[in-house]
Amino acid sequence: MVIDVLRNKSEQKAFYELCCYTTTHSDPNFIHQHVVDAFAAQTADKKTKPITITFALVGLYLHLEKNFTGKKVQQAHIKLAKHKKLWPNFKLPVKKGNITVYDVINVEEGSNRDEMIVKWCESVWTAYVEDHAMVVDLVKRELWPRKQ
Repeated sequence: MVIDVLRNKSEQKAFYELCCYTTTHSDPNFIHQHVVDAFAAQTADKKTKPITITFALVGLYLHLEKNFTGKKVQQAHIKLAKHKKLWPNFKLPVKKGNITVYDVINVEEGSNRDEMIVKWCESVWTAYVEDHAMVVDLVKRELWPRKQ
């Protein structure tokens, strides 16, 4: 138990360090959003609010499957928040990806770290494979509804 608490504090510290890098990043695509989504999905547990997991998985889906920038993901989150109030309960995989925030922060700053952020997102998104269809359905229903 004590080791878990220390690990979580260390993990949170690594996340904050990565956030310092991404929030000051010169890329106008706002790579920071992808870091927030990957971390939220990867560290989710039974206590995590469904809205947190929903927004993280929607963000990963839009980024990786629809090639959304972080700015576009952020706009989608705003639109999603206006419509949906009862969020789904996703299945939390036991292992939520092979790449962690530690792996990302240990890569030198610049294009190599940016590429590792994408690989981290892919790793986390892949771990949630059982939830992909639910995420896609939610996005279609809430963000891109058909006109009747």
